[in-house]
Amino acid sequence: MSTPSQPTASTPTANNGKRRRMMTLLAIVILIVAVIYGLYYFLVARFHEETDDAYVNGNVVQITPQVTGTVIAVNADDTQTVKAGDPLVKLDPADARVALEQAEANLAQTVRQVRGLFADDNQYQAQMAVRQADLSRAQDDLRRRMTVAQTGAVSQEEISHARDAVRSAQAALDAARQQLASNRALTANTTITSHPNVQAAAAKVRDAYLAHARNTLPAPVTGYVAKRSVQVGQRVAPGNPLMAIVPLNAVWVDANFKEVQLKHMRIGQPVELTADVYGSSVKYQGKVVGFSAGTGSAFSLLPAQNATGNWIKVVQRLPVRIALDPKQLEQHPLRIGLSMQADVNIKDSEGGQLGDAPNTVYQTSVFDQYGHEADAEIARVIAANAGTNVSAGATATAPQAAQGASGSNRQKPSAAHDTHAAAMM
Repeated sequence: MSTPSQPTASTPTANNGKRRRMMTLLAIVILIVAVIYGLYYFLVARFHEETDDAYVNGNVVQITPQVTGTVIAVNADDTQTVKAGDPLVKLDPADARVALEQAEANLAQTVRQVRGLFADDNQYQAQMAVRQADLSRAQDDLRRRMTVAQTGAVSQEEISHARDAVRSAQAALDAARQQLASNRALTANTTITSHPNVQAAAAKVRDAYLAHARNTLPAPVTGYVAKRSVQVGQRVAPGNPLMAIVPLNAVWVDANFKEVQLKHMRIGQPVELTADVYGSSVKYQGKVVGFSAGTGSAFSLLPAQNATGNWIKVVQRLPVRIALDPKQLEQHPLRIGLSMQADVNIKDSEGGQLGDAPNTVYQTSVFDQYGHEADAEIARVIAANAGTNVSAGATATAPQAAQGASGSNRQKPSAAHDTHAAAMM
């Protein structure tokens, strides 16, 4: 009878040795990974703060009328591109044109009246010279009669009449002198263009001209049309939103970081961003330009009230504004509201968080031409009614008339503006 073979003592030992080698190898791998991660963290990761709670934002320029009127034309629609100065909406200008014509007629009449005041100065001077001559003649007559009065050749009655003639001539001279002084009080230190009556009438023309010009609503900036609600035939009033212009070449990113991520974040730090619409193949280079003055919950319609018994702490997020490179925006345009991922490099923490952000100025010059055209139209009306034979210093050229009527040193209007202003009449 055979006996079963017994396992050798070397088999458990071999298995334990293999298991020990596997555990050692695993420990080495874990150690290497930990060392690599530690090196990555201390050299790279600890200098980066990331968030996917970031969205594209930008300016939405509302187009609103400044005068009341009826829409007769809409020249742009949603998704279309417009340039600064392009006419977007036109209102019926009939009433404004009538008011402008009345104001111009009043200005022309006022200029002619003031022109008459300057002409009256010469007339009163001539009258005063005549009265002076009459007084001299009366005084000479009285002197001659007084000389021969002792001979009895002239009666006392004639002498009395001569004295009365002198007094009458003196009174007429005084009246002429007062008339001249009164008229000079209306024209002293002024010209036709700088006379207060002309300036008041010119101000009414400017007001009527601006009201007429504002029946055309230009695009303040270059961008894309959005939220068009205006329709032809609609009656609009000042302040009614008609459409919006979005300049996509000046958008930015609002990245909402947790409050614990903001400790080393500073203005001017570089940011790498990716957009969901393009994926990770397109990377935008930006920089931190500012921090919000409060969290989103602080500016909400109903701010959270944490002074309650069942309070639970919630980590807050603070919006951080990130500026984008305009050249990259031109190559890969973004739209307002798109999702972004932001990675801020916080290695350089020498900058500030508050007070160091540069101020951004938004402005447009598309409305400046209205004032220049109004000045040119005022100058044309004044020049057409001022004449040429006026008192010294009263004649003014068209540019001088525009400056005198405006009461300020306005820029001289161009010939194109003159032509445009005359064509609108």
